[in-house]
Amino acid sequence: MSGAPVLKTVLAGYPHTAALRSGALTDPRVRLAFEDVAPVHKAFAPMVRTQAFDLCELAIVTALQAIAYGKPVVLLPAVVASRFQRGCLIGSRPNGLPAPQELAGRRVGVRAYTQTTGMWVRAHLAEDFGVDLRQVQWVTHDPAHVAEYDNPSYVLTPNGDKKTLDMLRDGEVEACILGNDLPKGDDDYVPLIPDAAARDQAWYAQHGFMPINHMVVAGRDAVERQPDAVRAAYALLRQADAQANGSREGPRQTLFGFERLLGPVQFTIDACLQQDLLPRQMTAEEVFAPARALLGTDGY
Repeated sequence: MSGAPVLKTVLAGYPHTAALRSGALTDPRVRLAFEDVAPVHKAFAPMVRTQAFDLCELAIVTALQAIAYGKPVVLLPAVVASRFQRGCLIGSRPNGLPAPQELAGRRVGVRAYTQTTGMWVRAHLAEDFGVDLRQVQWVTHDPAHVAEYDNPSYVLTPNGDKKTLDMLRDGEVEACILGNDLPKGDDDYVPLIPDAAARDQAWYAQHGFMPINHMVVAGRDAVERQPDAVRAAYALLRQADAQANGSREGPRQTLFGFERLLGPVQFTIDACLQQDLLPRQMTAEEVFAPARALLGTDGY
């Protein structure tokens, strides 16, 4: 392993990445040099702006925007984080709980308009309740990871550094979208979408995949300089997932392979287009084309 090409790597700690991060699973063709970035979303802007890493977990909305704006990243057919999202929309009981179908004309907080969890919650609001997403005032405090992207006119960014949950508590927004930072054990904060878990399961039964949060990209420089190492890294990702998850059926956090991902990625692209998150029409075949050239049949 000492002479193997080194890929500077950022992957969060999941059961399906543990063997890679610990070094229990290796390949003589590549050495994954892990850099700890916590929370992992802090790695996204450096990756798309400066190619700070060779292999990096990346939110799917950020990845699609990066490709649309011509950033030098190669989207691999590897999903490492997915989540049902309807429970991520919450309100404050002391301030009143608006019904989801009543959110048009109201202020809803979200860390960034481009946050993938926010994209999925908005898609569900439109799909389940017919909400006109452009009539909601989305209140944010973080910019996009892709510097070229500008928020639409219906997105507000107040001065100051007040966090989303604090704005909800103080009545500055009437609802908010949170992800891993959802408050726990506080009865003041209540999910707004009724029967969220049942709706999520019905959505999965209809669409056949769990909403994608994070995929894996390689820097174009790494692909051009060390293609065999990137191919080996992809094989390791699949092997680590197989060891952790086996052939488990039903909703799962991970998903690999072009054929399994074409439909889910196209669905995500279409949802992004409906929310003014992309500057142009794209297809899943287009975004995977560089990875197909790299991986060939190994990507299936």
